[in-house]
Amino acid sequence: MTDSANRRIVLASRPIGAPTPDNFRLEDAPIPSPQAGEILLRSVYLSLDPYMRGRMNDAKSYADPVALDEVMVGGTVCQVIESNHANFDKGEWVLAYTGWQDYGISNGEGLIKMGMAPSHPSYALGVMGMPGFTAYMGLLDIGQPKPGDTLVVAAATGAVGSMVGQIGKLKGCRVIGVAGGEEKCRYAVEQLGFDHCIDHKEADFAEKLARVCADGIDIYYENVGGKVFDAVLPLLNTGARIPLCGLISQYNATALPDGPDRMSLLMGQLLIKRIKMQGFIIFDDYAHRYGEFAADMSTWLAEGKIHYREHLVDGLENAPQAFMGLLEGKNFGKLVVQTNHPI
Repeated sequence: MTDSANRRIVLASRPIGAPTPDNFRLEDAPIPSPQAGEILLRSVYLSLDPYMRGRMNDAKSYADPVALDEVMVGGTVCQVIESNHANFDKGEWVLAYTGWQDYGISNGEGLIKMGMAPSHPSYALGVMGMPGFTAYMGLLDIGQPKPGDTLVVAAATGAVGSMVGQIGKLKGCRVIGVAGGEEKCRYAVEQLGFDHCIDHKEADFAEKLARVCADGIDIYYENVGGKVFDAVLPLLNTGARIPLCGLISQYNATALPDGPDRMSLLMGQLLIKRIKMQGFIIFDDYAHRYGEFAADMSTWLAEGKIHYREHLVDGLENAPQAFMGLLEGKNFGKLVVQTNHPI
């Protein structure tokens, strides 16, 4: 951070397949000046999330794509540097959406106040923010867990999956995680309290999943797609529920995968077993229920019933490399960039 320029990372070109460093450009711009009724924000933490890959494409989706040469989008935790707004004071912390840059201007709309000295400000981007909220509503509203259900969670140690599994345990489920690598699987069992965790990188992954799910799967929380879903599909029980949160294994794909068309197989399983599979966009569908989530999650955290891990990267300039690693599963926990030090 400098006092004379606004560092910003813009979308330099649209990726074909996996993003590369050439798709991003770090540049300096003037620090914006707040007008009447506006506030100047300086980011301290930036959230990196898989949905950003879709926003890099020039394609119709639930949100507009990032325009070329415009700042990459993203949730941020910021401090108020200058205020011409009666409801915000200098030094106050807010949850904002200023993107991959040091400074942003806001008229106050959409900002969530966090006070003058929040104890864990970056938690607003993870366990108490969009990922935690996504886990909570997807599992409880769509997954409808019941005591004794077998819940399988893809990307089990990620920002969403780690919360899904722990909430599932609190609701009396038998929880099976799927993660990449021995270290992540061990963490899911020993620290998060999962009953089992299967490494999807192992050659006999599907066979191991079938063994630990001998009585079938009642809820599959989908974050990944691809071969993980292929292994899950034949194990789903009658009346199974599938909250469809993400498909990170497919985000860099440029075409449909090779092989036979298995759409009829999927449709047949959904029909015969009366499976409920529902996609959702958390704030579009559930914004009115955020208070319910916040009350439960803050209580669980205070009681030590939820464990949370951040993967913190230092420096805005390192955001592109960290984001590319996220899409390859290289992060361990919620990925957050510390862009600046607090004032």
